[in-house]
Amino acid sequence: METNTSKQTTELGLGSGGADAEQYLTFMLNGEEYGVDILRVQEIKGWIPTTRIPNTPEYIRGVMNLRGAIVPIIDLRLRFAMPAIEYTATTVVIVLKVHSEGLERTIGFVVDAVSDVYNVSADQFRAAPDFGAHVHTDFIRALATVEEKMVILLDIDHLVSVEELDVPAAVH
Repeated sequence: METNTSKQTTELGLGSGGADAEQYLTFMLNGEEYGVDILRVQEIKGWIPTTRIPNTPEYIRGVMNLRGAIVPIIDLRLRFAMPAIEYTATTVVIVLKVHSEGLERTIGFVVDAVSDVYNVSADQFRAAPDFGAHVHTDFIRALATVEEKMVILLDIDHLVSVEELDVPAAVH
């Protein structure tokens, strides 16, 4: 007997969740859907104001206290040079575990809204386009076709560097 969830997954062409499928949490930014490896997601929080840190790039919204840990918060719209918008009830912070220079750091990313969780099989992956030396796309892991739409799968370890996060070194 097939469960309703597995029936929906099969009908959507999202794979069976087998060995070659990976799960991605997807979210919206400027009308486009992006995804991150669900195993990196620590939690999803509604937007709350942050403590601003002086002399940081505009896309670093500040830091928040997450159960005793100071977590830098990055607005992905601003990080991707998209127009800023006012935060709404759907604006959330996705708290992720990021590996950088041998450290595991916890970083929050502000996105327009959470979308869905998809099982993406290897045959759905497409290489990120090569725009030449002047356009950096190393933070794009792959493009995936899901439900007849393109989802941009991010490599969060390449999305921010330690130099960009020049906030207190104890943050990790």
